[in-house]
Amino acid sequence: MDRRFANFFNLTEAEAIALLDTPLDQLGEDESRYVAAAHLVNFPTEAAIAALVRAVQQTESSLANRIVRRKSVETLGRLEAKQALPVIYHCLADEDCYTVENAAWAIGEIGTQDPALLEAVARVLDRPGQTYRVVIHTLAKLNYTPALERIQRFVNDPDLPTASAALTAVCRLSGDYGQMDQVVAMLHSQNVLARRLSIQDLMDAHYYDAIPDIARCPVSLVFRLRGIRKLAEVGREKGMSFRDLQPYLEQTLRDHPSTLNLVHSFEAVPPLSVLIQQLYETDFGRCYLAAHTMLTHYAEAAPAALLETYAAEAYADYGAHFHVVKLMGWLQYAPAYDLLMDALRHPQPQFQKSRAAAAIALGELGDRRAIPDLKTCLDTQIWDLKYAALMALEAFGDISAHEQLAQDKDWLVAAKASAALQTQTVG
Repeated sequence: MDRRFANFFNLTEAEAIALLDTPLDQLGEDESRYVAAAHLVNFPTEAAIAALVRAVQQTESSLANRIVRRKSVETLGRLEAKQALPVIYHCLADEDCYTVENAAWAIGEIGTQDPALLEAVARVLDRPGQTYRVVIHTLAKLNYTPALERIQRFVNDPDLPTASAALTAVCRLSGDYGQMDQVVAMLHSQNVLARRLSIQDLMDAHYYDAIPDIARCPVSLVFRLRGIRKLAEVGREKGMSFRDLQPYLEQTLRDHPSTLNLVHSFEAVPPLSVLIQQLYETDFGRCYLAAHTMLTHYAEAAPAALLETYAAEAYADYGAHFHVVKLMGWLQYAPAYDLLMDALRHPQPQFQKSRAAAAIALGELGDRRAIPDLKTCLDTQIWDLKYAALMALEAFGDISAHEQLAQDKDWLVAAKASAALQTQTVG
């Protein structure tokens, strides 16, 4: 379990349980049962699970209580609490559609081969007004083949994430992967959720042939890297070599907008001020279009505007922060050296992807003062930062750490270092 946020709410287990057990009408102004339900994911104990079960069994109909019940069900799933399955089973018939969805998801996380429970999940597909993606995913994950025909009804659903899940589930349950190209095509949809979730579906299907398409998908590189890494592990077992993977992995880490399939467009080139604001969009497809347009049409004016937006807002917005950092590298703007060094050392987990972005940008900048700090990054446990630092050091012609890293416990880092050493030997 990722423990970086374990103390985010500053509660002990006992405090969280006591808070979750507090009646709504007795809560203090700054107290939240939802926070307690979320925080208990950090405590896989019988006491925490029992408290979450009690919260689920409190069926008072207020919105505040419904939200707490949803979160409690989710946390039980994250804790893989098998003893909670009977209570979660009853949630599948709940009036609240979000509680039903969380119950289906939790059952998938906990796992079961109980045919009665699996059939109860499948019956949710017949429930009007329900969201079905999570239900379909759970049925495929638990290999419930009796649901195949019912899932088939959703392969042409107008909701693309639902259709993607259904296509993937049909392939997984039937063993016929002939329709996976339709899921791959969704990587280039204008619908940002369809793009993000199709990566998850390709991961679930172990469809590693999609790696080149994922590398070109205009979503946050966090989604792309997660998908590529997972599918590379599958491909590796099937005989895929690191050399086959390397171009797509490094294309993704470099993250130049020209290497992406930009799904949005402008009728005319917007003013630079409009492009700057696009960097704050949650749809990274629009961010990458803005970045590409800046590089193409505003290369001289962009650095000053980027520094201005960084000082005003982007320093605190981890999406825009990332794009500003990358652009400073692509623009080879030498005065941004100190900004990039600060990004490389950024301590907050939310800005992690900016650290790897800064390593790449420093390699583009070509200022050799960065080499010692880049080498410091080789001691990190964050694999993509370590890999990006290796890429940047190679840009400086420095492979002095590669021999040691060829034995790194992360197989991608080790393969990267080994490949560079082999290239040097051949050269």
